[in-house]
Amino acid sequence: MTLTKLASFALLASATFSSWAQINTNNLEEVIKTSMARFDVPGMAVAVVQDDQVVFAKGFGVSNLNTNAQVNKDTLFGIASNTKAFTSAALAKLVDEGKLSWDDRVIDHLPEFRLYDSYVTREMRIRDLLSHRSGLGLGQGDLMIWPSTDKSIEDILAGLKYLKPASSFRSQYAYNNLMFVTAGEVVARVSGISWNDYIEKNILKPLHMDNSRAGFSRIPKSNKNWATGHIPMDGKLNPFFVNYLEDFRGAGAIASSVNDMSQWLRTQLAGGKMPNGEQLFSEKQQAQMWHPHITSMASKSAFEEYHQQFRGYGLGWSIEDYHGFKKLGHGGGILGMVSQVTLLPEKKLGIVILSNQQAFSALSAVTHEVLEDALELEDKDWVEDLAKKHFEGKQTAYANAKPQAPADYQPQLPNINYTGTLHDDWYGDVIVEQLDGKLRIDFTHTKRLKGTLEHYTGNTFIVKWDEKLLEADAFIRFEMSSQNRVNSAKMRAVSTAVTDFSFDFRNLNLKAK
Repeated sequence: MTLTKLASFALLASATFSSWAQINTNNLEEVIKTSMARFDVPGMAVAVVQDDQVVFAKGFGVSNLNTNAQVNKDTLFGIASNTKAFTSAALAKLVDEGKLSWDDRVIDHLPEFRLYDSYVTREMRIRDLLSHRSGLGLGQGDLMIWPSTDKSIEDILAGLKYLKPASSFRSQYAYNNLMFVTAGEVVARVSGISWNDYIEKNILKPLHMDNSRAGFSRIPKSNKNWATGHIPMDGKLNPFFVNYLEDFRGAGAIASSVNDMSQWLRTQLAGGKMPNGEQLFSEKQQAQMWHPHITSMASKSAFEEYHQQFRGYGLGWSIEDYHGFKKLGHGGGILGMVSQVTLLPEKKLGIVILSNQQAFSALSAVTHEVLEDALELEDKDWVEDLAKKHFEGKQTAYANAKPQAPADYQPQLPNINYTGTLHDDWYGDVIVEQLDGKLRIDFTHTKRLKGTLEHYTGNTFIVKWDEKLLEADAFIRFEMSSQNRVNSAKMRAVSTAVTDFSFDFRNLNLKAK
C-alpha cells in the first residue's frame, strides 16, 4: 500500500501547506492499519508535523491486550532512546546560559568520574558523552541498568572505571547508554536539580508537553492512559511491563505521547523556537547537536532502499541522507515497545511513531510511506517489503537460537561444586546456589535476572531465566580449581540475533569471592 500523491498544481496551490506535497491523511491511516496487522502490533500512535503544523495525530488499536483500552493521541508510551535528544537539549540550554561548554571536561563537573583509561578520563568532554565515541563497546555495562536495577547513580558512576574499552577513544562509533546516563548526571550537577526535574521544568513544561514525564513513576496515578509493551512468543502476544526504562535516566526514561511529541518536533524543525515563539535553545546549539561528531560506514541495504551516502551521529541524533535530503532521527526500544522519530529539516517535516510491540519494521514502513508521499517518490509497498525481510530474518534468527548439541559431551561435577558467590567489579555479586536439586542463579542487583542452570557439557551450563519473555538465554562456563571449586566464570548470550545487546553478559568477568 502507498500514499497517494497530489494530482495537480491546482490542488497543491489550494492546500494549506503549499511549499510541497501534502500528506494524504486518509491513505496514511490505511498504511498504519495495514502495518499494524502485518506486524501484529496491538497499538500504535502517529503524529506528522508539516510546515510548523500538526497535520496528523492519532492513536490506533489498544494499549493493553488484557484491558483493550484504546490508544489515542494522548496515550503515553516509553520513548526509550528518543530521550537522548532531550538530554542533549538540556545541555544545550545550559550552554546557552553560559553554565557549561560542549568542550568542558566531564571531570570538571563530575569530579568522581573515572574510566578504565586515565587519559580518556582526563580528556572526555561533554560532547563525547553524547556522540557514542567513548571507546566503550555496544551496550557495554548496560547490565548496571537493564532490564532493571537497584543501583544508584553513584553506584553506576563508580562502576565505569572497570569497563575495559573496546576501541580507542574517538576512533569508532559504538552505541553506549551509560555515557548518556552520565550526561544526565552532568545536567543535575550543573543545574542543581535532578535530571528528571530539569527535563520536566525546563523542557517538557515550556513545550506544553503536559502529559509527558521524565520517568514512569512520575506519571500521576490519575492518568491511566499509558501503554503496556507486548512481546510475541509461542504464537501469541504477551503483555510485558518494564517501567519504561526508568533506570536509564538520561539515556531512555521519558514517557510521552504523540500529541506531546509533536510540539518537540515543531521546535526542532524551527531551530529551537517553541510554538509560543520563545527559544528553547539557540540555533547555534542546534547546529552542534545536528552536526555529525562520528561517522560509520554507509549501509548497502540503505543505499538500495533510499540512496544513503553517509551516516553518522550528532549529539543525541542519528544523521544520514535520504534521497539527497539530510535526515535526522532516532529509534528507541524497550522490551515490548519501540519508538521512532524522523526529521527532514529542508522539507519542514517531522514524524513520530510510538508502539507497544517490538517490531521496528512496522514503524519504519509507516515512516517510509510518509516520506515517499512527501517527497513524491516512486510508489513502493514498504509494508510488504519490510515485512518480508523482517519475518525471514526472524525465522532465521530463531532457527539458529537453539544451541547445537556439544560435539564432545562431558558430564558435570556435583551441583554443590558450582555454588557460591561470584563478583564482577562493575556489576557486583552474582550468586549460584542449589535449591530443590537445581542450580539457581541470582543477579543480585537485577530483580528480573533470576534463573535456572541447565547442564550443557562439562562445566558449561545454559541459564534459563524465570522470565522467559526476556529472550536472553545465556551460556555460563565455570573455570574450576584443582580442588574442583569455582575460580571464575564467563557468560555470553546463546543467540546475539535474538537477545537484546543490553544483556551484555559478554563483558562480565566473574570471579569467586
